[in-house]
Amino acid sequence: MNRASMFLSKPWIWSFAAAMATWIVTLLFTGGASFVGLSQATLTFAAFSVIVGLGQMLVITLGPGNVDLSVPATITLSGTVALKLMDGQDAMILSGLLIAVAIGLAIGVLNYGLIKLLRIPPIIATLSMSFIVQSAAIWYNRGLRIKPPEALANFATATTFSIPNVAIVALVLSLAVWWALEKAVYGRWISAIGQSPFAARMAGIPVDGTRFATYVLCAVLASVCGYLLASFSGGAALNMGAEYLLMSIAVVVIGGSAVAGGNSNVPGIWGASLFMFLVVSMLNTYGFGAGIRLILTGVIIIAVILAASRPTGRAR
Repeated sequence: MNRASMFLSKPWIWSFAAAMATWIVTLLFTGGASFVGLSQATLTFAAFSVIVGLGQMLVITLGPGNVDLSVPATITLSGTVALKLMDGQDAMILSGLLIAVAIGLAIGVLNYGLIKLLRIPPIIATLSMSFIVQSAAIWYNRGLRIKPPEALANFATATTFSIPNVAIVALVLSLAVWWALEKAVYGRWISAIGQSPFAARMAGIPVDGTRFATYVLCAVLASVCGYLLASFSGGAALNMGAEYLLMSIAVVVIGGSAVAGGNSNVPGIWGASLFMFLVVSMLNTYGFGAGIRLILTGVIIIAVILAASRPTGRAR
């Protein structure tokens, strides 16, 4: 196999190719006038999808049936509680982050508790938890929209060397997850579990402990996303996590990770997240109505998945 064929065999290539093609088409329509604005907006909004997508990818890697449907509610609750705790005070920024992470830890523990102790399927367990968490967010929010601390809001909406700060945060988290998957024993463990839980257990891999850690990591990443999203948006809203339910799963599938488990793909999360924002932006630019946008988005996504659906080895 020559280098070009090896390159094209990487499943994440197709999500980036689709994102690049969509970006070019959008720029051509605007005559290139929105180059900087479109690029920065794409990186900014894709960053939030990347953060939640990383966590969902880890869970899906565990094998069939593993998915976390509590992600949207976790985003909402963590953002709501963190902003209310900080109460607009710059001195409370770190405390807000810590409470958001603590909420993620608690939700991850409860999710796996339902799965393991009560033997509830992950989809049902996390869906049930999402109702509880969302109800807690509604009760705690009480219709208030508290603004984030000015320093935090400035950070979330600012750029560094023309790169959005939230994208830099997403990149750092992506590198950490990539290292855990490629260089640490944890990555080998979840891949082995995703391919065959029975074989992994026979090989001495701590299956229950690894699954527990994975669900906790997913919830923590969702809570960090909620913290940043609320700060970027100027306040927490009760529906701010809603779009990330299907989005977190879509970027995993489009990015080339195996839905059946055992194969994760960090670069693909970025390509898919960029693509998902750009395709909506492109269709908006061309003035398509909401119904047509949804249909075309679905068709384009299917086309990308079909292009990437070929037998491959483990993506690097």
